[in-house]
Amino acid sequence: MCSMDNMTPKRRAILAFIRERITEHAQPPSLADIAERFGFASRSVARKHITALCQGGYIEVTPNQARGIRLAEPLRRPEILELPVLGQVAAGAPIGPDLDIHEQLLLDPSLFRRTPDYLLKVRGESMVDDGIFDGDLVGILQQGDARDGQIVVARLDGEVTIKRLQRTPEGFRLVPRNPAYAPIEVGPEREFFIEGVFCGLLRRD
Repeated sequence: MCSMDNMTPKRRAILAFIRERITEHAQPPSLADIAERFGFASRSVARKHITALCQGGYIEVTPNQARGIRLAEPLRRPEILELPVLGQVAAGAPIGPDLDIHEQLLLDPSLFRRTPDYLLKVRGESMVDDGIFDGDLVGILQQGDARDGQIVVARLDGEVTIKRLQRTPEGFRLVPRNPAYAPIEVGPEREFFIEGVFCGLLRRD
């Protein structure tokens, strides 16, 4: 299998979308679903990306089936998760990225709704109404897109924050869950992308 680091951002997002659909809906997306989700002009564009993912060994495709996509390795939850703590994320004003591995933790997978790729330590109190407090370790599934209303880790003008994502006609809004904090408007002039989505948290004494 090719390294995930060599995959284009678009194909990484498509793979995350396939994994999300299988996890949450117990069936893969069709080519039409993928084309609609990513704004492709036709299913043939989606098919090119699926072919590339198949050639890379990430997925397998059963011919002549509308929903014939499946992950190359079956989805299963490991008995123990080993996750890196990559640094801090702001629950308040965005803070600069800190992506060094601080420690590796062995955790029970049942702590998380979905299996995360890494952990970040929360700094700030802007998400307390969602039960996310200063000092918590949040599990993050790495993907480049999210649904409206999901809790995301986002990079805004080179800095990282955790908020609820809200789509607006002008772009995006990052919404805190504490009335003491104002939403952050994200217009087209700002450098913005989603790092991943929230899967659950770990609180240590």
